[in-house]
Amino acid sequence: MSQLSYKAGLLERARRVVLKVGSAVLSDGAGLSTGVIDDLAEQVDAAIAARHEVVLVTSGAIAAGRARLGKLGGATIAARQAAAAVGQIELMAAWARSFAARGRTVAQLLLTHEDFADRRRRNNARQTFATLLGAGVIPIVNENDTVSVDEIRLGDNDMLSSLVATLVGAQLLVILTDVAGVLSGDPRKRPDARLIPLIADVEAPMRGLVAESAGPLGTGGMATKLKAARQAVRSGIAIAITAGRDCQGLTEVLDATRETGTLILPTPKRLRSRKHWIAFALRPAGALMLDKGASEALRNSGRSLLASGIRDVSGEFSGGDCVSLLDAEGVEFGRGIVNYPAADVLKVKGCHSYEIPRLLGYKVADEIIHRDNLVLLRS
Repeated sequence: MSQLSYKAGLLERARRVVLKVGSAVLSDGAGLSTGVIDDLAEQVDAAIAARHEVVLVTSGAIAAGRARLGKLGGATIAARQAAAAVGQIELMAAWARSFAARGRTVAQLLLTHEDFADRRRRNNARQTFATLLGAGVIPIVNENDTVSVDEIRLGDNDMLSSLVATLVGAQLLVILTDVAGVLSGDPRKRPDARLIPLIADVEAPMRGLVAESAGPLGTGGMATKLKAARQAVRSGIAIAITAGRDCQGLTEVLDATRETGTLILPTPKRLRSRKHWIAFALRPAGALMLDKGASEALRNSGRSLLASGIRDVSGEFSGGDCVSLLDAEGVEFGRGIVNYPAADVLKVKGCHSYEIPRLLGYKVADEIIHRDNLVLLRS
């Protein structure tokens, strides 16, 4: 089926939209392009006038800072943090000016991974977003790159936009980039590469796509955008990936009569909020390698993880931490919150649940991970 056959229904439900704009869209290497920012502000203003609520996730702070700090060289963490500290001011000022010219008020939210992983901070952030949107304010989000070392190393706002979209309960995530969308191959290597207008299953193999590596201004290529899409679709969010420079990318996405970029459909069965949080907001503190029988039971039968199915343990984790679940080939297929620390799981691995009190001297639960705290990484 065509993109348009799905678009009208998706847009009718898309009251809340998250718009992610990459550095390659906002900057040309000499600093921020105020013309592009002004044009995007016009498109966002029109979307709000059409009764959409819009949350903006923006890159560009490091690119703007580097343009200002001519003497700043290298790509060290400290250099990137310094560039972000200088550039964030300029980035927000540019957005604020463009929206103020249209009578719109903006708010800045600088987030880190911990704001999503910690449930109290996550709930506080959700309430802040809800209050701002209720007051007609446009939330503008960026990673707190000046202090967030891990986020800079991981390095992309595509993943941030996916987490924000889930947090605020968006129905549509629009990712504006410097390419037309998801292509069937890298045009630098394959002249016959074509745009893929519709992806019904983002979890299908998608190798050899355009821009799998980052450009000179960005930190994430198409591979990270597809990874972000895999997260968002599990929350029932549709994703549009399209060009954002020298075009009306957002406006065209929100036009049910126009086919533009790549539309990625949400999965029919969405993850509950808690399981999405376990799968994508938490970082595994360790890993459990399972035997074939346990892996199949978790994948196919919705079982809890018992000690008898564990072959090996890696990492130092405590009870209540998130861990990766690996099959017999070492492939991660799930994540879950453990009831026991790593040292104790090592003592009981391969044993029956009734042996836990004798081996440990205490018993929290029969399960190492209860099925309510366990999620498969593929739908």
